[in-house]
Amino acid sequence: MTALLSSLTKGMSTPRGPDRWLPGSRRPALPAAPELQRSTRELLLSTWPGRLFIISAALKLVVALLRLLGDLPLIISILSSAATIGLAISVSVFAWRLFLLTKRQLLWRVRRRLILSYIFIGVVPSLLIVILFLLGGLMIFMNLSAYLFKEGYDAALNQVKIVTSGAALEISRAPENAAQSLARTQRNVVMLYRGASFEYLPAGTAQRQPLDSPFTVGPWEHGAAPITLPKWITRNGWSGTTVLRLAEGPGEVELVSRSVSPVVVGGTHVGYVIGDLPIGDEMVQKLQQDTGVRAGIANVVVGKSTIASISKSAEPDSDTKWTTLFRNSVIFLDYTEWETGLPKRVSLSLSYRPGDLYRRLAEAQQVSAPSGVPFGVALIIVLLVIAGLFLIIQLVALSMGLALARSITSAVHELFMGTERVRHGDFSHRINVQSNDQLGELAGSFNEMTGSIEGLLQTAAEKKRLEEELRIARAIQMSLLPRGPLDVPGLAITALCVPAREVGGDYYDFFQLDRDRLGVLIADVSGKGTSAALYMAELKGLILALSQRYDSPRELLIEVNRIISEHLDSRSFITITYAVIDLQAGVMTFCRAGHTPLIFLSGRSGAESSARVLTPSGMVLGLRIDGAAEKFAELLEEERVDLSSGDVIVLYTDGITEAMNPESDLFGESRLSRIVEEHGHLESGELRERIMREVEAFVGSADQHDDMTMILLKVDRAFESAGRIAV
Repeated sequence: MTALLSSLTKGMSTPRGPDRWLPGSRRPALPAAPELQRSTRELLLSTWPGRLFIISAALKLVVALLRLLGDLPLIISILSSAATIGLAISVSVFAWRLFLLTKRQLLWRVRRRLILSYIFIGVVPSLLIVILFLLGGLMIFMNLSAYLFKEGYDAALNQVKIVTSGAALEISRAPENAAQSLARTQRNVVMLYRGASFEYLPAGTAQRQPLDSPFTVGPWEHGAAPITLPKWITRNGWSGTTVLRLAEGPGEVELVSRSVSPVVVGGTHVGYVIGDLPIGDEMVQKLQQDTGVRAGIANVVVGKSTIASISKSAEPDSDTKWTTLFRNSVIFLDYTEWETGLPKRVSLSLSYRPGDLYRRLAEAQQVSAPSGVPFGVALIIVLLVIAGLFLIIQLVALSMGLALARSITSAVHELFMGTERVRHGDFSHRINVQSNDQLGELAGSFNEMTGSIEGLLQTAAEKKRLEEELRIARAIQMSLLPRGPLDVPGLAITALCVPAREVGGDYYDFFQLDRDRLGVLIADVSGKGTSAALYMAELKGLILALSQRYDSPRELLIEVNRIISEHLDSRSFITITYAVIDLQAGVMTFCRAGHTPLIFLSGRSGAESSARVLTPSGMVLGLRIDGAAEKFAELLEEERVDLSSGDVIVLYTDGITEAMNPESDLFGESRLSRIVEEHGHLESGELRERIMREVEAFVGSADQHDDMTMILLKVDRAFESAGRIAV
């Protein structure tokens, strides 16, 4: 049991799985089930078979100690039996688990499974067919040996009967020469059967002097001659088999062929001639020469069983010790008990050579092949040649099956190793394609797959790096926008910027020009992404630098256009609206260089309640074409707007008005103007949230396709309250 547990826990506690695999090893270890990864202690203490084993073993030990003190009570005997059953159950469970573990280890490799399948499909049926033919041959030779021996034995018995009848007839004709006639008969018979013996027994009615007393001729080595004739023998005599018990072993007997013939003189039964032929060594050899079958010892059948063995005297000689499997069989013969006349049976073991039996059958045909070889021998040669061909075919099929299994499992093993390497992150591993079949195509597909995965991983890593850089760029870009509260007396400013990608090209800013003036800027660089963000950063630097030199928005934008057009890509341009708010005078001066219109909602009492869309003329910044600078200065207009308490000014990019729903409809300036009209009375922060909710509701599930930037300015009453920028 200890060895069983050690073997079981050794397989159960060995670490398995991919953590043990290292590059360059032959194969990863077989993953074991978690319940099998247990030590001997855990197996005994944490499982019910282990606990049952411990309890049962303890009970058996206690019972053994109590047995030393004397007889055990009934309850202790019952506990001992229960402990024995518990031990048997626990050991059986452990043995079953060990079998499952062993089977799992042995059949883990596909190659072993294929080889085992081929053995079951190809080899085992062939072996079963061979065994079937061997068993069939065994049955045929057993029956044939029994038949030949029975024929030879019956012939000997019939010969004894004929000789005995002839001796009785000769004595009946010449009673005075009875002794000479019987002796002459015995001498003649001995030439054929050396162990034959004869006896004359007188009947009670004998009237002639020479026949009044019994006499014997022959050796009578098998036993004493009968003294009297049994009463069950009729006046016509008897012929059959009887047995003589031997002293060598219980139940062992010797067969005797015996014939009784009456002697009739003048119509009167005067006596009987008894002829005996024991089946001893000489007779066994004689029957073997005649039939090719050697008889062993005879045993009397008691009921339905018998003890059959080969007596020492009946063992084959040293030159007849056959190595063939088919050498023994048993025959049952009927015999008559001499004293009582009761019919009984005796078993007789037989030994034979299949070759001798077949030769005797083949010799009966008296036909030879053209080469002079006997026909039976020729048939055996042909059969052996066919058997050899079948064996060669079987070996070739076995070798081809093993080679095929090896080729299949080698490809499977290479794929398994490849998948394990891929699972551990080694995407550079490639499988050697050694065939042009489906497995080769599969290996090629695997190599292409790993190459694709490696490329995808590199692309994903590069994308991740770019995303990280873009995230940093987004953070940097957002840091360029105004942050934190900026107190502006009499003005409330709210702004937002929602890039369509990680970074965008929209830009807004507001900055103090001096104590009473505030610069407000909103711009949109054509395109999206990193290039637009870089141009936006360049624009911010230019505006901050030039705003200190130019008080007029028009002059500032003309100078910005002159400078930035030299650095801007020919395919890019910038739209911008720049406004300067004079808080002291209550005036806003602005220019629009190709940007979206400005929405103005007056807060004066009695003024029109509808929002106005202000669209002064202007051309985009940064065009690198001949005469673009002069045309820009010619088209750029500067407008002034008087401000009063409650005025609302909305600056935005085209991402707001060109936001599209799933049906590709635009949000539009009119919808934005209506929202400003309806909710212009709200605080700037609340108005911003209202506008964005309306835009989101309009867009729905559609993707954002452009950056959305907006600035809301609301003039407080009489410019007396402090404004604050909310981003």
